Amino acid sequence: MKLKGALAVSCLLCVALSGQGRELVAPPTTGWPTNGGDLYNRRYSPLTQITRDNVSGLKAAWRARLNGSGLAAKYSGEATPIVADGVMYVVTGADDVFALSVDTGATLWTYTANLDQTIDVVCCGWTSRGVGLGDGRVYVGQLDGKLVALDQRTGTPVWSVQAERWEEGFSITSAPLYYDGLVITGFAGAEYGIRGRVKAYHAKDGSLAWTFYTVPGPGEFGHDTWPRTNTVWQKGGASVWQTPAVDPELGLLYFSTGNPGPDFNGAVRAGDNLFSASMVAVDAKTGKYRWHFQQVHHDIWDYDAPSPVVLFDIELNGRPRKAIAQPGKTGWVYILDRTNGRPLIGIEERPVPQEPRQLTARTQPYPVGDAFVPQAVAIPPEGFRVVNHGRIFTPFWTEPIAAKPGQGGGANWPPSSYDPGSGFLYVCAADRAGVFRADDIGPELPPEGERYLGGAFGTVPFGVTGIFAALDMRTNKLVWQQQWPDRCYSGSTATAGGLVFVGRSDGRFTALDSRNGRMLWEFQTGAGVNAPASVFEHRGQQYVAVYSGGNLFAGSPRGDSVWLFSLNGTLGPVDRAVPTN
Repeated sequence: MKLKGALAVSCLLCVALSGQGRELVAPPTTGWPTNGGDLYNRRYSPLTQITRDNVSGLKAAWRARLNGSGLAAKYSGEATPIVADGVMYVVTGADDVFALSVDTGATLWTYTANLDQTIDVVCCGWTSRGVGLGDGRVYVGQLDGKLVALDQRTGTPVWSVQAERWEEGFSITSAPLYYDGLVITGFAGAEYGIRGRVKAYHAKDGSLAWTFYTVPGPGEFGHDTWPRTNTVWQKGGASVWQTPAVDPELGLLYFSTGNPGPDFNGAVRAGDNLFSASMVAVDAKTGKYRWHFQQVHHDIWDYDAPSPVVLFDIELNGRPRKAIAQPGKTGWVYILDRTNGRPLIGIEERPVPQEPRQLTARTQPYPVGDAFVPQAVAIPPEGFRVVNHGRIFTPFWTEPIAAKPGQGGGANWPPSSYDPGSGFLYVCAADRAGVFRADDIGPELPPEGERYLGGAFGTVPFGVTGIFAALDMRTNKLVWQQQWPDRCYSGSTATAGGLVFVGRSDGRFTALDSRNGRMLWEFQTGAGVNAPASVFEHRGQQYVAVYSGGNLFAGSPRGDSVWLFSLNGTLGPVDRAVPTN
């Protein structure tokens, strides 16, 4: 397949070069301009002022309070702070946006979303995973389906579009991506019978540029992977939970997708059900399909791909390769050639157990390398039925069975980080058995905005633990792996100083040795740290910023704090109360 490309340049933000704008692909230094740090979603800082040797001296410079936004039990704090020109931008689970001074932690402006509290189609907690930044504006996707552009200096709304209606099951939980004059976002809502999509809007006025449907319609490539005897594809799911990545040289936008709908009943949706549970590449300027790789055919286990894709360049067998990786809820990392979507390390199609009533796929992809979480039930839990040793891809029908990973296991939304020096990918995951059961339903479509699961899921009420692991992307094998008493539900950020920063649900913010996972530093923030950190340099000093807001799924204590850390942290402004505007 011939791909059109553009010249990639290493610049911090969009700059003029021969009359054309080009975006950052180099790791960030004096800011954190995108949700993933750079367009590759590597969440990696090349700064080396804070190292393994001195991180024990890291102290709080200030603590900013976000006016109590997102403190109620239904909210989750999962946003990565965006940093540019001495200002930090962070959004709460209530979609309220705060601009903070890096120097003092004082609030410069506040945008209050005033969400309709009757919204009842949010799947997994009221949350936002960040904002986008570009063209002098801050972009926020809201749970009510709106996409809003704010003036970067004042927080005043510049434009607002009803991207999709929440009454139809749509919501936006991911950080929008600004790229080359476009604002790009995906939509959640597979559990409520949406047809998944990614949309791009013109940054200047919010007008629609293109739409890519993650469930193909009639006449589109992939539509034949849905049944021809019904219209289930119209509610086919395949949500996009996270911020895409971009390769400007190839001109491609990359993202991964969620489960097909209905979740747990495959009897009404014969076929592989593209592009659900897949990694997808489209033309960044037009949204036209380029390639896909499906991680799970005809998914009935909620083994979707909610964690962000990561792009990186790596040498394999003496040859430089353009790679893309994504850790899935299956417990594997899928590593592909991002120019064409073909496996780089090797992925084998293997036969799996069958359940004719579920129309299960005959084979499933098995990546070469190691799984980062257990994929079988070692000891049957009391009171739960286990067949096939509870192995991955064990089918089920209307009688509940337990298997691993569960729908809450593997790698969920928390982002991975990638260290280009070592070639290691750091994955935040959970080890948990799930309980699966299908309902014997027909092909009738549900009313708009109603749940569309086709079954039920549950969890074994004991035995959930966190897994944090490093995998070598040259082999897809584990370098090190550790088990936590609580689930890993925050994502991570790696640095050239040999560190990996990762939060904990008990309120701790920690720094690990990237070589072996040994804890080198920890700080108690007072609320669950369930968001990835930002690392940047300001006035010649390296800082680390993180949002401490807590999380519904992690069961962590709630808070409304942003913490800033440095080696020369001063305790003067700590615990500063942020004034309202």
